[in-house]
Amino acid sequence: MTQTRLPELLALERIIELGAAWLETRVVCSVNLPGGGSYPVHVIALGNPAPDVPAVGYFGGVHGLERIGTGVVISYLQSLVMRLQWDSTLHRQLESVRLVFMPIVNPGGMALGTRANPNGVDLMRNAPVEAQEPVPFLVGGQRLSAGLPWYRGLKGQAMEIENQAVTDVVKTELLPRSFSLSVDCHSGFGASDRIWFPYAHTRVPITHLAEMHALKSIFVQSNSHHRYIIEPQSLQYLAHGDLWDHLYQQSCAQAKNIFLPLTLEMGSWLWVKKNPRQLFSRHGIFNPLIEHRQQRVLRQHQLLLDFLSRAACGHPLWLPGHETRAQHHAQALQDWY
Repeated sequence: MTQTRLPELLALERIIELGAAWLETRVVCSVNLPGGGSYPVHVIALGNPAPDVPAVGYFGGVHGLERIGTGVVISYLQSLVMRLQWDSTLHRQLESVRLVFMPIVNPGGMALGTRANPNGVDLMRNAPVEAQEPVPFLVGGQRLSAGLPWYRGLKGQAMEIENQAVTDVVKTELLPRSFSLSVDCHSGFGASDRIWFPYAHTRVPITHLAEMHALKSIFVQSNSHHRYIIEPQSLQYLAHGDLWDHLYQQSCAQAKNIFLPLTLEMGSWLWVKKNPRQLFSRHGIFNPLIEHRQQRVLRQHQLLLDFLSRAACGHPLWLPGHETRAQHHAQALQDWY
């Protein structure tokens, strides 16, 4: 079969070529398609590789239908590469932080036009995490059939190769550091843009609830007119197999380190409301199809992605200390639970 080159993959490879002087790149795995052909999964890193500096991970394309998430991550990476040619302030910032990009986690699903990977597995239902309370039928993850959405994969099997690649990147680049953040860019839930944090499998607050509240506080203080609803995912629904729940639990085994994983969930219902014809397109439910709306979305979220790199650099200045941690924790419980 003739393999179609993904526009997003071509764009990413052009950026890698343009930024060759500053970027570290590797292919963590290759994803095979039914009937032949394969796609690489790229990881790109820049900034200070020293283990004593903080790091931020940027992920996209976990669900093949949600191409706008990949677009947001690639757009930010392109901005950094272009700025590195003239922005001395950015060069100084990158001396204090490590940035890691994985913009197309599920290229096979993207090529096939499916939410799941080529094996029919939903990568956000595939981790070895079981919900502790009832989950919504199908949406919360199911093992009935790969022909139905939100399929988790067979019980007892290893995670899908794409999830193993994400896990490898997080465990090598983020978790060993004393402080790290990540953001995974998705679309499709509601008419508002949301920033979710764990847990998805339980309504119990995370260990680092105070730190998450402090992060929210500095974001709101710095961006008073922001567009996001910031909340634990469990306020909306519970699910089995959430990958970020799994990786956050892995991070908690390293008691002295802090890892705060976020999910950007872009509210695609707003795009459908403005252009109802998108309902008749499988891609239109998850992506803005009109060019000027797509460009607006790509611009809107750059501020958030850049904020995370700056927040990581300055984390000693805003992380709650012994005297303020209890206050942040209490306020977070009041706000979210």
